[in-house]
Amino acid sequence: MRYFLKIVTKTARQNTKLTKKATFFFQRYALSGLFCLVLSTASLAQKLTIKGTLRDTANRPLEGATVMLLDGKDTSLVSFSRSQSTGAFEFKNVTNAPYFLKATYVGLQPLSQLIQPQTTDLLDLGAIQMAPVPKDLKEVIVKGERDPVTIKQDTIEYNAGSFKVQPNAAVEELLKRLPGVEVDRDGTVRAQGQQVQRVTVDGKEFFGRDPKMATKNLPADVVDKVQVFDRKSDQAQFTGIDDGQREKTLNLTLKEEKKKGIFGNVTAGVGDASRYSLKGNFNRFSKTRQLSFLGMANNINQQGFSIDDYMNFTGASQRMMAGGGVRLQFNSDDDAAIPLNFGGRNNGFVTSGGAGLNYNDQLSKKTELQSNYFYNQLDQLIERETNHETFLPMGNFKTNQNTAQKTTNATHRGNVTLDHKIDSLNSLKWTNNFNYSQNSSNTGSSSLSTNGRGALENEGIRQSDAEGDTWRINSELLWRHKFAKKGRTLSTNFTLGLEQSDRDGTLRAVNTFYNPAGQKSRVDTLRQTNTQANDRQSYGITASFTEPLGKRKYLEVNYALNLSQNDVDRQVFDVNGEGRAPRFNAQLSNQFRNDFTYQRGGLNFRMNSQKANFSTGLSVQRSGLDGELILQNTRIARTFVNVLPNLRYQYNFAPSRNLNVTYDTDVREPSIQQLSPIVDNSDPLNIVTGNPNLRPEYNHRLNLNFFNFNQLKFSNFFAFANLTYTTNKIANAQQVDANLVRTYRPVNVKDDYTVNANISQGFRIKALGTRVNFSTNLVLNRGITPVNNVDNLTRRLESRNRLRLEYRYKEILDFSTSAAITYNQTSYSLNPNLNQSFVNQVYDVEGNLKVTKTLTLNSTLDYSIYDFAGSTFNQKVPIWNASVSKFFLKGNRGELKFSVVDMLNRNVGINRIAQANFVQDERIRSLGRYFLLSFTYSLKSFMGGMPSGGMRVIRQG
Repeated sequence: MRYFLKIVTKTARQNTKLTKKATFFFQRYALSGLFCLVLSTASLAQKLTIKGTLRDTANRPLEGATVMLLDGKDTSLVSFSRSQSTGAFEFKNVTNAPYFLKATYVGLQPLSQLIQPQTTDLLDLGAIQMAPVPKDLKEVIVKGERDPVTIKQDTIEYNAGSFKVQPNAAVEELLKRLPGVEVDRDGTVRAQGQQVQRVTVDGKEFFGRDPKMATKNLPADVVDKVQVFDRKSDQAQFTGIDDGQREKTLNLTLKEEKKKGIFGNVTAGVGDASRYSLKGNFNRFSKTRQLSFLGMANNINQQGFSIDDYMNFTGASQRMMAGGGVRLQFNSDDDAAIPLNFGGRNNGFVTSGGAGLNYNDQLSKKTELQSNYFYNQLDQLIERETNHETFLPMGNFKTNQNTAQKTTNATHRGNVTLDHKIDSLNSLKWTNNFNYSQNSSNTGSSSLSTNGRGALENEGIRQSDAEGDTWRINSELLWRHKFAKKGRTLSTNFTLGLEQSDRDGTLRAVNTFYNPAGQKSRVDTLRQTNTQANDRQSYGITASFTEPLGKRKYLEVNYALNLSQNDVDRQVFDVNGEGRAPRFNAQLSNQFRNDFTYQRGGLNFRMNSQKANFSTGLSVQRSGLDGELILQNTRIARTFVNVLPNLRYQYNFAPSRNLNVTYDTDVREPSIQQLSPIVDNSDPLNIVTGNPNLRPEYNHRLNLNFFNFNQLKFSNFFAFANLTYTTNKIANAQQVDANLVRTYRPVNVKDDYTVNANISQGFRIKALGTRVNFSTNLVLNRGITPVNNVDNLTRRLESRNRLRLEYRYKEILDFSTSAAITYNQTSYSLNPNLNQSFVNQVYDVEGNLKVTKTLTLNSTLDYSIYDFAGSTFNQKVPIWNASVSKFFLKGNRGELKFSVVDMLNRNVGINRIAQANFVQDERIRSLGRYFLLSFTYSLKSFMGGMPSGGMRVIRQG
């Protein structure tokens, strides 16, 4: 706690310095924009307050009626409110102009009243009566204006019609306008401060579970509502017993008329230097069927999908260390964890393409089908310059490295899900997915390392090539049964997983070592070929039985069994010269078999009330590890027993305000790569090996979440704090020899903890017609990294702060500006004098101006400031993009757009990493300025007429 208070105090001092650094830019750009807004606002007409009281024909007050104030010229939504218990409503400080006042109440006829400009600053409408719907009317269809945001239990629902976007805009642009929702540069969506992991369309998956497939490809104008919630597992939804599994989910509900026709768009663009961009989507929906086709191809670093399948086959050390031994990633289950940044502009040069089909069908009243297939290919060239400084008990040393990496990946992936209701008491859900990928890579690098005195210790040149393929199949069968007694259920889930990968590679390296006098002491030349085959099978079953105890109390009994079998065969051959047969290298080769089995049984108790939900439980897990090193004729057999408690509590203060507290535990077993004692010398200066004596990690997680949404003030407040404490943490120990050759080996250390806290606040400033969003995130981590058999305690503090201002004037002007400031501090117990701290600043401004009904202008400026103490990479990078769009054809279906990207030609990828016992700066050469002329055609063919319901735009304020 003393350390935490110390670094918080220091952070405050650093933020004071940071504020001074940021003041000049913010005053010059952001505050200038606000000043203009203030002047424009001050020049408007006098303000007016409108109030009144709603009553029924019996003169009883109407509480909770929706009251809206619409612009008298274009009926856009100016403000809205709900009537109080006395029936009173009020709109303060609105512009003195013509309005339409509308009110709706269930069971009563909608009210509409024209309001003319007033000579005073107060208009009291007095008591207004709302009449009941006539009983003799056989059918009354009321298409009222819905609230922009509503809260339904744990779901926040946005009315898409209340948030205006440009014609032909994707769903991603709509999400940027929703309060409490943020979209990162790479298209990652965050809601209530947490990353959205799944996006569905009318409750059905759209091209699997890749959120960007829907947000980047579906047109925004087909969406009726956007729903944000925490999705529970299928088994938890059925039993009603929370198992703690959560996915932040976003569901897109389509407009009714869009479910009765065809929609989509096609875009083609050409630019200078042979730049091109092609993209299209075709959708045909009905009430029971969804058919969608996507296609895309470009060489301008854009992907309409996540790079989850992207794999690097240059060897484990290359995958884990990306230029000098950083971003260590020992996780065989996540081949996408590679040292490439797809998130922003630091992509290098990417050519990508893909096409796929999504088909969902209600085959019958009892059977539903969800299926999709997608193929993508990605070619990437990365040219990276890296400066890396490592801290050791005996001193520090520096490594400078230049790397060029060409990688190609082609992936097929598909998903098929059948959900069948056998009868009113039984149902089956069969989920299948497959993935097949082919990969190749070519990497060349040169490096040199110097000691603390600046003397040269070693230098190396390395060239590696690899190619391979991987296929995976996963299948789950979920059976659910309800007994005659309400609340009594039984569900079982069977799982099967198969995976096989093969890889061939070559390595050529020359490493030169120097003595203290600066003379060459040794030159090592390495030429090798290698093959590796991995096979993995997993089988599992889970069962859950719930029994009602009365008075909203339930008891659950659960059991789980899982078996994983892994086989690895790696063969390395030394190439001694032309014409000579390669020689088998037994020291670097290995055959390894690993079986991991766990059984878990437990009890959970749940109690529900009108405002609160409480559950607690206890499980016992027994894990068994049985491995065999075939070439070494060695067997490994280990058994672990863990007690896993859990507790969850939710309290609903109001429909739009609740608190969640959860505590749970789990065990993470070592991966096959971590357990296998295979020596990987793909980079002879950075060697990686496994550890068959690893124990599983034991994780404790405590989470607190609070959210509050005020519909009347249109403000939101979200906060969460997460603590993860891990015992037997698997860390990557380092051994550095006298020639500065590093060897990495996973080991268990005593513990590790991470605290992650976030606060997000959004509100309107009516006087300025502006919306303000502020978020701050704090990450505190303490880890242990053994270095040359000495434990190095690394403490890392990261503070991310972001302020965003948005101003919209009708459908004419859309302006936003933001400032994001990130402070990083890392301390090392080995040598406190080498502690690091640095600040990154990002400012951006975006404007959209509708010059005429068919002509729009767009411009964005991102200004990044990288300030790394002691680094030569300190830079200020402005990225200025601009475009002009002309809409034509019937219904503005056609769009001709001219774009200039990186107008100042300053794009470069810069990054600093300070972790474990090192600090690294890197620079990546990236795609610079280009021009693009594109044409977009919107496909629209619907039955049932034009869209209806909802308001056209919210004018914030």
